[in-house]
Amino acid sequence: MLKVGSIFIPVTDLERSKRWYELNLGVTKVDEWQENGLDYGVGYVLKGDPTGLALIKVEKPQPTEFTTKGKSKNVYYNFVVDHIDPVYRLLKQNGVETTEIHDYGVMKGFDFFDPDGNSFSIVSEEIHSPYHKDNLK
Repeated sequence: MLKVGSIFIPVTDLERSKRWYELNLGVTKVDEWQENGLDYGVGYVLKGDPTGLALIKVEKPQPTEFTTKGKSKNVYYNFVVDHIDPVYRLLKQNGVETTEIHDYGVMKGFDFFDPDGNSFSIVSEEIHSPYHKDNLK
């Protein structure tokens, strides 16, 4: 059975990004590495989830989204929460750039951006959504 092991995020300032991700996503640090001055990063896990999240030092910003049609963008992955409003308020309170919360019927979601402008989504599935955790088998 396959599971997502880690998500890799390109960042230009590792120290700034470590502080930002720890504050805003509440991640737990697992490891930090530097190999021959070429590969430098830090690994985290999300609270209550073994999925890894690694910040990788890069020289210039790299896209974390793709174009779907025209200028419309989509992120490669999203974060799921049970209750979206408290997370939204926390990010806004911390000065994180976000979109408004959008209601898609069976799901609510919004995008937010890290200090490098990396785009991410947070979603909350309604109980009658086919993607709600209680409906997945």
